[in-house]
Amino acid sequence: MELCSSSSSSSLLRICSSSAPEISFSSSISQFPSKIQSILTKPRFQNLRICASVTAETQGLPRDSPQRLLKELAQRKTATGPKKKVPPKRFILRPPLDDKKLAERFLNSPQLSLKSFPLLSSCLPSSKLNNADKTWIDEYLLEVKQALGYSLEPSESLGDDNPAKHFDTLLYLAFQHPSCDRARARHVKNGHSRLWFLGQYVLELALTEFFLQRYPRESPGPMRERVFALIGKRFLPKWIKAASLQNLIFPYDDMDKLIRKEREPPVKSVFWALFGAIYLCYGMPEVYRVLFEVFGMDPDADECQPRSRRQLEDVDYVSVEFEGKKLGWQDIATYKPPEDALFAHPRLFRACVPPGMHRFRGNIWDFDSKPKVMQTLGYPLPMNDRIKEITEARNIELGLGLQLCFLHPSKHKFEHPRFCFERLEYVGQKIQDIAMAERLLMKHLDAPGKWLQEKHRRLLMNKFCGRYLREKRLHNFIIYSEEVHDRYEHNRRLRNPATTAVQQAIHGLAYTIYGKPDVRRLMFEVFDFEQIQPKAV
Repeated sequence: MELCSSSSSSSLLRICSSSAPEISFSSSISQFPSKIQSILTKPRFQNLRICASVTAETQGLPRDSPQRLLKELAQRKTATGPKKKVPPKRFILRPPLDDKKLAERFLNSPQLSLKSFPLLSSCLPSSKLNNADKTWIDEYLLEVKQALGYSLEPSESLGDDNPAKHFDTLLYLAFQHPSCDRARARHVKNGHSRLWFLGQYVLELALTEFFLQRYPRESPGPMRERVFALIGKRFLPKWIKAASLQNLIFPYDDMDKLIRKEREPPVKSVFWALFGAIYLCYGMPEVYRVLFEVFGMDPDADECQPRSRRQLEDVDYVSVEFEGKKLGWQDIATYKPPEDALFAHPRLFRACVPPGMHRFRGNIWDFDSKPKVMQTLGYPLPMNDRIKEITEARNIELGLGLQLCFLHPSKHKFEHPRFCFERLEYVGQKIQDIAMAERLLMKHLDAPGKWLQEKHRRLLMNKFCGRYLREKRLHNFIIYSEEVHDRYEHNRRLRNPATTAVQQAIHGLAYTIYGKPDVRRLMFEVFDFEQIQPKAV
């Protein structure tokens, strides 16, 4: 509203007063005449009253006087100040559900339906699929299953004791990335994000085990480059196109014409969620089949080779299973340990702890430090072996592996490049990630994947992993070389990464010898990984 003088305000009042009675409405909205008229006329007459009061106060002053302009400006500011913005609905607190409705919602959720498969149950949608979800399943699911090489029969026809019964539901959730239409539904959005949260660690662990057994003489540095060349986010669109799944992710766009920031996030989200669903229903062998058979990943391709570097020559021999041949994905996917095997993952153990390490047994650390370390970690675990010699052999290998976990690279790195804890640390880091991810999924049933990702990152920060080891006073048993021992003893910034690596190597050793249950025991019972707050001094 502009500043108005006495003449202009009086003429405006005359026009408004003469035109106000002539306002009329059509018969289509005649049932609401009073409400609409009050809404339309209230602000107009309110502003006119303000304008009239301004003219009454400034009537005696000259037209161009500063006092008159200042008074009119002050009145205008008080009358037409900005209105307070109403917060959006999503920021307005809603009343909480009462206990009865909350209990009904959780009890009727599919996430509580499977008692024999708690991890699979935690990744199901929080509510039953509706008609819009089933429409997508009827229209596109057969195409997805055909591209991935699965039976076209509905998975609901399988028995209740088969985890693949819920494969259709998880496969539907895997393709509902955040950019698609169905992702607005809460049960679809959370279900998809929880699947990709799990799937990223499944892929990392699968390729870590594959390359550790395929290249028994290689250090983890080149292997990490190989893994990135296969499942790095910039390479995932190539694999999706190789399986002809791009039209299901981008139904209205040509994937090749999209820019990277529009193409890579949806593809990465679907790719991770897809392998989360496959892992839950069919296990790790099926993950290898889909990676190397359906998507056609080639670890020998030129673009998958690591950069050339100065590699220390390893003169010691490897296990007989790896000598003179490269293992393929079929060898790893179909491998079953013998009935009298010492370890849960015998071939992976031999890839990380070669037989040549037995020459290091019987040293001072073996007699002085090993009993204290085993007592702190609760080793050896009681096992029901038919033959006593099997138990003794396992305990000998366990002690040898523990010595490797505490053997810093500064000690024997130049003589034996793969005999330090680096390979055990590599597999330990990945199994630690997936064990924490599974625990968070089962513990927080209603949490979206992004929240779980942040929680996961905060719990497994390197400074916390090293601190858990130091709280058990196990860092005193790390074997350094004489050159670096004094520097590490008095420099915390040098010491902390070493303690983190040792702690991850212990988890890798536990996984290869006793399996994933022992990793969970160490993480949540021995080291208490969920104590994220520092303890009081």
